[in-house]
Amino acid sequence: MSSSRRATARRLSDVLARLQRTGRRANVVARAYYGITAEAHYGLTMPQLRRLGREIGTDHVLALDLWSTRNLDARVLATLVDDPSAVTPEQMEEWAADFDSWAICDGACQDLFTKTPFAHEKALAWSHRPEEFVKRAGFALMAKLAVHDRAAPDARFRGYLRRIRAEADDERRYVRKGVNWALREIGKRNAKLRIDAVRTARAIARRSSSAARWIASDALRELESEAVRLRVRLRPVGTRRRAQK
Repeated sequence: MSSSRRATARRLSDVLARLQRTGRRANVVARAYYGITAEAHYGLTMPQLRRLGREIGTDHVLALDLWSTRNLDARVLATLVDDPSAVTPEQMEEWAADFDSWAICDGACQDLFTKTPFAHEKALAWSHRPEEFVKRAGFALMAKLAVHDRAAPDARFRGYLRRIRAEADDERRYVRKGVNWALREIGKRNAKLRIDAVRTARAIARRSSSAARWIASDALRELESEAVRLRVRLRPVGTRRRAQK
């Protein structure tokens, strides 16, 4: 083993030992209550993991090693310390195939995958996938990109609305919640997309499936609220707010 690889192995061992010392069994039990399960986890809180991630800094090799442990806390930390510029489409596919809860799915999408050049590509591709958490990841990426990718054109999100309409009958809990999440965030992106999202929700509401009816009613309750109407009028996409005079 090379000296650099030995150093990386020691660092992984040190980080895992710290995770184990910091974790609490009560947090593992609490996670199970919210449907967050894994082969192994220590029970750290997200603030604890984020603090540790900031302390470690960016480290792509360590992130890969942390993910390979299959420990939930280590994998969450991996999404926080990985370098988005070093992430490949193949890595995204491998990690997505390992998703076994909404927590690691949403965390990876939010903290890492949305920052890669492949985020939009994977959002669309994964929305067609049969696996529950891979499909959810597709819609989670749509939701996060609607918030954070301010340069993307409206046409891209209208394409996502078509995927939302196509998948709105999926009764699986974490898929329908992901579809609903994406619909709401796209609708809050700007005034024109709010209108498109409301039209999409109304079309979905006419479906016979309980999933479609829930997705539509929940989205419409937010998108037709006065708070959202005002927000999208004041914060259009693609323009910066004018400085106060």
